[in-house]
Amino acid sequence: MTFELYNQQNAPADSQPLLEKSVKSFGMIPNLHAVLAESPAVLEAYQTLHTLFQKTSFDAEEITVVWQTINVEHECHYCVPAHTAIAHSMKVDPVLINALRDRTELPNRKLQVLHLTTLSLVRNRGQLREQELADFFAAGYERRHILEIILGISQKVISNYTNHQADTLVDAPFQKFEWNA
Repeated sequence: MTFELYNQQNAPADSQPLLEKSVKSFGMIPNLHAVLAESPAVLEAYQTLHTLFQKTSFDAEEITVVWQTINVEHECHYCVPAHTAIAHSMKVDPVLINALRDRTELPNRKLQVLHLTTLSLVRNRGQLREQELADFFAAGYERRHILEIILGISQKVISNYTNHQADTLVDAPFQKFEWNA
């Protein structure tokens, strides 16, 4: 199936202001957004979830852990490089970035617990065992963090699944961070 890459001129009318928002946020229309513009409601949902997830109580490292854990688990050829670039722009430690991409142990216990909890939520359709919750809370996280991970999963399902269907071309700024499962 071929998906069109829309721009501000040929996108559905309701997607045009959303693509303008993409340009203001990213300095360009990321190809993911160009694909999502096919459905204005989906593009708006994705942008909204992206903004809301960045407003959670997670710091830049934790946001990166949640995003990249999901991206790597879903084997998203587009989002792993895109979020690698985003993580670098947020000044996240390259050791953490590479560990997430390479599926290796994270540099500290708290982030490793966040990674394992996110991974379990994804793999087990939102179910966590009591021991996983105990480990999560012992690492210093609270109930609200479970909800915030679920918000991140919601955002990444839209993008990861879209990229699988559209085989979205990785944007030039992200190509240096190419990733294969």
